[in-house]
Amino acid sequence: MAILGTIILLLLAAAVFFGPFIYSVSYSNIDFARSLTAPSLQHPLGTNDLGQDQLARLLWGGRISLAVGIVAMLVSISVGTFIGTVAGFCGGIVDNALMRLTDLFLSLPQLPLLLLIIYLFRDAMRQWVGPELGIFILIILVVGGLTWMPTARLVRAGFLATKEREFVQAAKSLGARPSRIVWRHILPNVIGPVIVAATLGVGNAIITESTLSFLGIGFPPDVPTWGRMLYDGQNYIATAPYLVIFPGLAIFLTVLSVNYVGDGLRDALDVRSQ
Repeated sequence: MAILGTIILLLLAAAVFFGPFIYSVSYSNIDFARSLTAPSLQHPLGTNDLGQDQLARLLWGGRISLAVGIVAMLVSISVGTFIGTVAGFCGGIVDNALMRLTDLFLSLPQLPLLLLIIYLFRDAMRQWVGPELGIFILIILVVGGLTWMPTARLVRAGFLATKEREFVQAAKSLGARPSRIVWRHILPNVIGPVIVAATLGVGNAIITESTLSFLGIGFPPDVPTWGRMLYDGQNYIATAPYLVIFPGLAIFLTVLSVNYVGDGLRDALDVRSQ
């Protein structure tokens, strides 16, 4: 399943990054004469209510959805790994303070807080760096900043269990620096759960961005993300179901493939299995 997930994920990534160069139909041209056209040879996935080609919009929107998922995951994993490493390795009052901070973030209602932060700061970000880049930065910072807590707990638990092992104590007795002990001896033994959390983070970030776009507070209406396509097609689900089937299928296949890839990477990179 990991190999199958990798193949599907590579095909999806190749389609969204190279597809717009091969399928050169514009995703933004409006043609009301072709409004709600069913899938055909000319429009393989049909057109929406504005006559825009759905395949072109799906390919362009995939770039944004995948970019949001990957970058938000990197933010979340970086913050969570750093906090978990410091808490697990230092212990004592540092560990207690960081874990109480983690508990504080875990107690926050994520979706209402996401909606509130984006509603309050999206106009300022749009004026600062532009409408598309501004909302992109805001979404990845908010999603990454509110999803690092499980990773921090995983890393901390791994450090607490591993730093008392014999090979770590032997490294300390030989005079190894703390940085070497962390990077060479402890972190490789806890990287498996982190990789799984990272892959799950990609899927969760894609779903979160799709949720925000579906609620109408994500990217601007002219930016065709997969969530925005679902939002635009919800009113035509009875007469033109392809408007929601194809973007929903893209989200489903991407998240499922990422999860399978994570399971495969966990087994391949777990040092204990080697």
